[in-house]
Amino acid sequence: MSFMEKLRGQLIDIIEFLDESRDTMVWRFPRQGNEIKNQAKLVVREGQSAVFVSEGRLADVFGPGTYTLETKNLPILSTIQGWKYGFSSPFKAEVYFVATRQFTDLTWGTQNPVILRDPELGAVRIRAFGTYALQVVDPSALLRQLVGTDPQFRTDEIGDYFRRLVVGQLGPALAEAGVAAIDLAANQREIATRLAGQLSEDLSEYGIAVPRFVLENVSFPPEVEAALDKRTQMAVVGNLDQYTKFQAANAIETAAANPGGAGDGLGLGAGMGLGAAMGQQLAQSLGTTAAPQPTPAPTPPAGPPPLPAAESPWYWAVGGTQAGPGTTADLAGRVRSGEVTRASLVWQEGMAAWTAAGEVPALAALFAATPPPLPPTGAPTGDPTGPVAG
Repeated sequence: MSFMEKLRGQLIDIIEFLDESRDTMVWRFPRQGNEIKNQAKLVVREGQSAVFVSEGRLADVFGPGTYTLETKNLPILSTIQGWKYGFSSPFKAEVYFVATRQFTDLTWGTQNPVILRDPELGAVRIRAFGTYALQVVDPSALLRQLVGTDPQFRTDEIGDYFRRLVVGQLGPALAEAGVAAIDLAANQREIATRLAGQLSEDLSEYGIAVPRFVLENVSFPPEVEAALDKRTQMAVVGNLDQYTKFQAANAIETAAANPGGAGDGLGLGAGMGLGAAMGQQLAQSLGTTAAPQPTPAPTPPAGPPPLPAAESPWYWAVGGTQAGPGTTADLAGRVRSGEVTRASLVWQEGMAAWTAAGEVPALAALFAATPPPLPPTGAPTGDPTGPVAG
């Protein structure tokens, strides 16, 4: 150690920290022998806190401002009085500057896929990555739990531990979201907010919070993405017959641009297939294609025939008065009794008007064998033109 450094160590200290690294979370003021002098000036800027450690114990935490420190180390005298300690003061005092600003654009990602049970796709493996921000909210807890006596504590020293926490919380957060894997993009903000709260709770014992957590992307394995692309293509194409014809036309065009060898064979085969399809369509448009044979209906199981349809009732007129309704059998009885004759008017549902019974085809059989009316009582019988008995 040079003479000037020894001399500078006996002067009143001005303790401050200007960070140019952008990733330093905790920085210890590098004082010779950790002998912060009495009446030293401590300057704490915005976005910083200063933790004062006196004689090995955390004494106080200072926010932004300028302070005067009271210690047992007096310039020059403390060095002279420390002769029995090798001219080194036994009264140790240290100042740790803790950055309380947000450390942004820190990245995270899943090294191995996370397996989830999806309601649509079943068990799937997904990967995710994004960014996050860290902020020290309790400098004393950070110093006790993580920093210890480290003279310079950087964000990368906690990065690996944080990434393991993210992976451990990612699976439960995605499962609790209750959405299909293909709908995760629409719910990334809600999932990220839930993860930020859970991670802040896990890191609270270290005095660190996660004010911002971004879930930038959730991806599937390549084979699953390829299957989803095929499914999307089928949905976009819609009519597979039209798509096949379109592909055949593209094959012909490609074969025409590459004559010879396999190109000619490909073009010939595609052309024949397309020509056959076009010929079939042309024949259909001209009406020359034979009508397709209908598929025979399956033979119904054996059983009784259907019940006959119910007969509509008959109405008839007797002496200018409507009578009925009755069945054909009822009407036949009226004909035999002489109540209904050929001239009697009858009507049934479906007839335009009342009609003489003898003119209704359905009743013709009723009058085919109708006997004549009985002769009056006492009238002579036999052939009236025959001889008269003497």
